[in-house]
Amino acid sequence: MRPYVLLKCAMSVDGYLDDASPDRLLLSGPEDFARVDLERAEMDAILVGATTIRKDNPRLMVRSDQLRQERMERGLPETPVKVTLTASGNLDPALPFFTTGDAQKIVYTTDSGLGLAQQRLGKVADVVSCGDPVDLSVLLEDLFSRGIRRLMVEGGATVHTQFLTAGLADELQLSVAPFFVGDSRAVRFVGDGHFPFNVSRRMVLAEVAQHGDCALLRYLLP
Repeated sequence: MRPYVLLKCAMSVDGYLDDASPDRLLLSGPEDFARVDLERAEMDAILVGATTIRKDNPRLMVRSDQLRQERMERGLPETPVKVTLTASGNLDPALPFFTTGDAQKIVYTTDSGLGLAQQRLGKVADVVSCGDPVDLSVLLEDLFSRGIRRLMVEGGATVHTQFLTAGLADELQLSVAPFFVGDSRAVRFVGDGHFPFNVSRRMVLAEVAQHGDCALLRYLLP
């Protein structure tokens, strides 16, 4: 058994998650940020890759006071469990991912990265080895055993590619920002891979909506 897996990203019209500058490119507007916050509040856990943690410094918190209060009234923690995966185990325990909020933190790593991950992160997170490389099926089974039924994957590109090529995603939410990046040095939504859904086996378009100047495309992966 595994959780329901929702992959979420914001990208430019030409499919980039960021530009090639050192500073993070904000693709979404306030309306789409509010929509994502609402989605986060419905999740049991949120997952990002180690590269995203190092580069974007995310807190992965539900931002709205009202949404956090509503979660607590339902007997839930105010913010979903924070999850990451790292091959090396080399993450800084002082990053906001680990230091902000009272939510449980879980780090999935490789057999070879387990020692370093336990040494660096054992006091701030649960550290779990899932093979070498990390086996996403094992990761999801472990999350399910911990009561996680809905998981949002927020990136980055390598993690999205891994979940999609492994056939372990149930829903895809793409927020498309109305501009181009146009720089091949920048990171796209996914990399090369063999995807279960292609020109001969198409995803199901479940919703098209506008949030500010961004278009939301919601696909189901049956």
